[in-house]
Amino acid sequence: MPDTTPDSRVRANAIQSQGHTASPDKDKDGGEPAASGQTAPPTGQRADCSPPLSDAELVQLRVRVIALENIVIALLAQSSERQLELAREMADHISPRPGFTTHPVTIHAAAEMNSLVRRAHAFQSGAYLPRDDAQTE
Repeated sequence: MPDTTPDSRVRANAIQSQGHTASPDKDKDGGEPAASGQTAPPTGQRADCSPPLSDAELVQLRVRVIALENIVIALLAQSSERQLELAREMADHISPRPGFTTHPVTIHAAAEMNSLVRRAHAFQSGAYLPRDDAQTE
């Protein structure tokens, strides 16, 4: 059965072109006029006008992320110790510092970066084996 969902690149181009069309009813800042009962986004920001992703698009996105993650592990496995240390430093850099608000997504991202480095090291040393508790699809 053919996929009836429009290609994400086509959708992105359509959305981008919508944001750059001039219209006489736009306000002086270049944004869309606020509809009754709605507030306009702050100057310099566009409202998210993209429709929600379909299930098929979410599955495809997940597959692409998994593929990219494994490519990154393979590339890191070929990296020098200095490059691996640089990846660890970047994870430390995005981690919250004392006095700043912690953000769970950033904390998780830093942990994932360190996980990629550890997995690359295991792959490099030949000890890369799937965990028994790893989920398979």
